[in-house]
Amino acid sequence: MSRRHWIDDWRPEDAKFWEETGAKTARRNLIWSIFAEHLGFSVWLIWSVSSAFLVAQGFDFTPGQLFFLVALPNLIGSLLRVPYTLAVPKFGGRNWTMMSAGLLLVPTLGFAYAVTQPATPYWVFCLIAATAGLGGGNFASSMANINFFYPSDKKGAALGLNAAGGNIGVALIQFLLPVIVGGAGIFGLVKAAEGGIHLERAAFVYATLAVIAILAAYFFMDNISSAKSSAREQLSVVKSKQTWIMSFLYIGTFGSFIGYSAAMPLLIKLNFWVPEPAPLGTGIYFAYFAFLGALVGSATRPLGGWLADRWGGAKVTLGAFVGMVVFTLAVLWTLMQLTPNPSATPAIALENQSWFPVFLGFFMLVFAATGIGNGSTYKMIPSIFRREAEMATTPGTAERADALVAATKKSSAAVGIIGAVGAVGGFLIPIAFNSPWVSNPLDATKSAFVVFTVFYAVCAVVTFMFYLRPRGARVGELAVVRI
Repeated sequence: MSRRHWIDDWRPEDAKFWEETGAKTARRNLIWSIFAEHLGFSVWLIWSVSSAFLVAQGFDFTPGQLFFLVALPNLIGSLLRVPYTLAVPKFGGRNWTMMSAGLLLVPTLGFAYAVTQPATPYWVFCLIAATAGLGGGNFASSMANINFFYPSDKKGAALGLNAAGGNIGVALIQFLLPVIVGGAGIFGLVKAAEGGIHLERAAFVYATLAVIAILAAYFFMDNISSAKSSAREQLSVVKSKQTWIMSFLYIGTFGSFIGYSAAMPLLIKLNFWVPEPAPLGTGIYFAYFAFLGALVGSATRPLGGWLADRWGGAKVTLGAFVGMVVFTLAVLWTLMQLTPNPSATPAIALENQSWFPVFLGFFMLVFAATGIGNGSTYKMIPSIFRREAEMATTPGTAERADALVAATKKSSAAVGIIGAVGAVGGFLIPIAFNSPWVSNPLDATKSAFVVFTVFYAVCAVVTFMFYLRPRGARVGELAVVRI
């Protein structure tokens, strides 16, 4: 095996090594990791906005079927995050980045085929949407890889940037796809194409970018030899209660971000828009605003990491959950002002339209809180395992050095487990918005936001009880408060 792209001597905690060698190498790997992860997120969420165009392209699917298409990639993506995390120490970060980018050709080319065949049955759409989950796995492997490159005092910002670069792929696919496929966009600056909707164009664009990501990883990324570990060693983190507490909190932050991002185009379409008169209909055109939530949540994620580096992950996470409770209640209040079923008449859509700026403003604040919470929780993970290693060893000893290396491996593995569990929220949220036991879509949306508010309040209590309550004997509490 060629050792050209393997780094055998990697000491990011050594200040001299970091200044002379480490920082430049880590930065280069971070840049291309962000690019590959960005594409993964874009492909993962390609159904979030394209589902709203399927009817316009001639497919007769119900709102329930469309919400399921939106939710399915999130479920598969969450399940794939564990094996994707294990793949980094097994194959090397660079090598797995190439492989994972190559796998994106499956959902993109499958998507291109399905949307050009009018007779494609719904179950085939479900199967192809499931393969889009391959893009969701990229996040876990990318975060696990970058975690090895940076020293502990810079992990929060580095992981925040890496995650934000990926998360913003959600915003860009929702922003660019309507333009690429001819569905109008950019707040009306780009008009709808006279030839109709062509969803396959977006798939071909992202398939091409996936090939570029493969080549970029091959030429510009590295593997770290010291990151090698067995699957058994990595999976030992499932025995730690900290892994499961953080997984629960990450459902609230990242699960909300990805779930709301996936559902937002359909939420706008179902509550504020009527398809007549063509091509843009009456009320709020969903393609103009669908990307804003993901953009805000992505932009605030590095802020969450930076604030956590400065003030402590638990304090910032608690603040994020409090904000999510308040702003979700505000969104719920706005929804209670709407008239159900705007698709019945343009008059209702116009009536609801007057409430859209308020709805959008509060929803953006929810997204901002999820982004900050995403950044702060990912700062907490390596801090917790590092603190455990420090408490179990003596400073300045070889035992301490070995324990810190092991802690980095554990935290990278925990990133995958926590990311997998957290991403399940991205599946549950779109499903909740189409609760089959509720009479109409608006009532389903209201009931879903009530449940979400209660859940965020529970997350806030858990954060305080386990990480901020003044009982200094617990590892988790010290880890996030003092690091």
